Amino acid sequence: MDGRMRESTVHPPASVPAVPPGPWVLCGADGHGVPLPDEVAEVLALALDAFAHGAAVTLTPHERTLTTQEAADLLGVSRPTVVRLLDHGAIPYDQPGSHRRLKLSDVLEHQRRCHHEDPPLPA
Repeated sequence: MDGRMRESTVHPPASVPAVPPGPWVLCGADGHGVPLPDEVAEVLALALDAFAHGAAVTLTPHERTLTTQEAADLLGVSRPTVVRLLDHGAIPYDQPGSHRRLKLSDVLEHQRRCHHEDPPLPA
């Protein structure tokens, strides 16, 4: 992994400006502007919204690996629940030693699948 790819948490500034409608352009010190792709603008808009509500923002590259406890925290479930998901093949993992490691992208994909499945019908 590239040395520049690291997790970074930023706490909100004292005040956050209103987000103007896009498209957005990033301007360098020399005044040269570069149009931002929609995906980058979306990340920035989400970060500004979180800041406006007083929350810190953490950016994490998807290549990051998680412990079962970190995955549980991300999914909002207990660590034993994550272990059961792993044992049932719901989320792929590696076990280089005695501890299981999960790719962040696999955990996020599982989360996406769970949130996009139709809820069970009432009995």
